[in-house]
Amino acid sequence: MAAEDTNTRAWQLYGQRQLARAYTPPVPERLGWTPWEGIGPGAEVLGDVTGRRVLDIGSGAGHHAVHLAQARGARVTGIELSQTQHERAVRAYADVNGVELVQADATEYLAGVEPFDAAYAIGTLAFIDPHRSLPALRDGLRPGAPLILSLLHTDLHGRGPSTAVAPREQMILLRDDPPLPTQMWVLAPHLWEDLLTEYGFRVEAIDLFPHPDESATVVQQLIRARRLTNRPARVSSRPRSTRAPDAHAAVGVGAILLSEQGILLGRHRHGTLELPGGSVEPRESFEDAVIRELAEETGLVARTGDVELLGTLVDHVEGVLRVTVGALVHAWQGQPTTQPDESVGDWAWYPLDQLPDGLFVCSAQILTTWRPDLPIDHRPAHLTAYARRTTPSSDSGSAGA
Repeated sequence: MAAEDTNTRAWQLYGQRQLARAYTPPVPERLGWTPWEGIGPGAEVLGDVTGRRVLDIGSGAGHHAVHLAQARGARVTGIELSQTQHERAVRAYADVNGVELVQADATEYLAGVEPFDAAYAIGTLAFIDPHRSLPALRDGLRPGAPLILSLLHTDLHGRGPSTAVAPREQMILLRDDPPLPTQMWVLAPHLWEDLLTEYGFRVEAIDLFPHPDESATVVQQLIRARRLTNRPARVSSRPRSTRAPDAHAAVGVGAILLSEQGILLGRHRHGTLELPGGSVEPRESFEDAVIRELAEETGLVARTGDVELLGTLVDHVEGVLRVTVGALVHAWQGQPTTQPDESVGDWAWYPLDQLPDGLFVCSAQILTTWRPDLPIDHRPAHLTAYARRTTPSSDSGSAGA
């Protein structure tokens, strides 16, 4: 069964069960983008929507649309594919002023209506192929219109976002009934940003909201985008932002260790594969940071004279200016092992011609700084390269000794 057909069936069954329970969620006092009350912003991220036409994508029982109409004076159209979910909304809110409830496929509906002034989706856009939904939204929104998306980032099992644009199985959990399997596009923030850019939007912010209970692993992401005046050429990565970066920077290092078996990579607890590295501490040189992080994460011992700095990469990610210095470590002692209380482990050597998918963006950028010929895809960063020395320092130890 195709992914979207699976989702249609699941939400049809979900609505049917809720109708049988005669359950209607209350109209919220505040528009919430996460499942947790009081976490994250409210309806203000949509801007002033008074009297404006706003699209609620996957409106479900209709309670969010009613809030926006009553509290913000918007004219809201709730679009819902599931007949049973639509029936729930109509039973409760058919006569609410400022709310129109439509049962239809959102992409087909948008092809035949006047463009909207704003659109939002609370947890729902991930059930539609983004290569189908995003071009429809581009054409269904006025130039400059905001598009606000609340999407799953990390699920309750700790499984983080996918690094490929493909659906995966996720369950709709029900209190008294068996869970319903769905196919969701649970994508890493940079993939959503790339897709939105590709289809004519400018991403203004991406925020991550963890579950308020620190023992829970669920993370929700909130994406704020805006429909561009003119659709840009099809691109594979985001353009540089025109707004000034926040007065904050994350500074880190990443180390390349090359042995006869290949490049050393470890797996982060969120699933990405990474070079050894991490944040630079106050008053610490880049070389010293490489040595310290290498020992803390892998147990390997090296000397600063064996560290060759390659260049500085500057990127702007999720409101933070990220500065990363790549380094080549020519010699070290010991064998890499997983260290206690570290977020990266399972260290292994990967041949250069068999590098895996799912590389952490910073690690991918560092590797292509070192070897531009490597077939690694990543979003670009500004690079200031350093002069390269041709041999390691004379006091280097033996690599892998």
